[in-house]
Amino acid sequence: MTTPNKTPPGADPKQLERTGTVREIGSQAVWSLSSCKPGFGVDQLRDDNLETYWQSDGSQPHLVNIQFRWASLAAQMIKNLPAVQDAWVWFLDGKIPGGGHGNPLQYSHLENPRGQRRKTTVKTLCIYADYKSDESYTPSKISVRVGNNFHNLQEIRQLELVEPSGWIHVPLTDNHKKPTRTFMIQIAVLANHQNGRDTHMRQIKIYTPVEESSIGKFPRCTTIDFMMYRSIR
Repeated sequence: MTTPNKTPPGADPKQLERTGTVREIGSQAVWSLSSCKPGFGVDQLRDDNLETYWQSDGSQPHLVNIQFRWASLAAQMIKNLPAVQDAWVWFLDGKIPGGGHGNPLQYSHLENPRGQRRKTTVKTLCIYADYKSDESYTPSKISVRVGNNFHNLQEIRQLELVEPSGWIHVPLTDNHKKPTRTFMIQIAVLANHQNGRDTHMRQIKIYTPVEESSIGKFPRCTTIDFMMYRSIR
């Protein structure tokens, strides 16, 4: 019986950032989890510390939900307005008609008839896993899905991982290498090594392409010295 080759680690995502061709946009999204052990949640997924991790605390699949821009804003609006339950939210003159009954967090029904919805362009997803430390908590099968909301997510990637220890780079591009445009990304852990029940993920980063200047193309700032002064603080 042939032993599967171990999943090779990818480069540190900071190397991608230093090229000036992509930027990390995880801070522009609202993150949620299907479950987590107290003290091992979203904060640990996003703290840039490879020693911390998210630990699920429920049945599979274990989900990481990442929602961008208008959906994130609308989600917060509904959370802050418990009376607006199962409502259709319209961004018209700042008014929120609605009513009815149901789950106040069903913000996947949101619409914007004036066409102000703007999808986010995503190019690469980076996940850090460490089989040496996490063993049976390490994901062995991951599904990456995109869509407008929870009801129409479609799988665009499925990964089989073998004892990964390092960064896993997941391209979010089509057959023509064109980046994906979406309102939402969902990462689903379908299975763990050794049939483990709960899972660990140590970091997740999301990258979008950096658009060229409409005025003209300029040399990219790729050295550490230049990177210090590429943005206004």
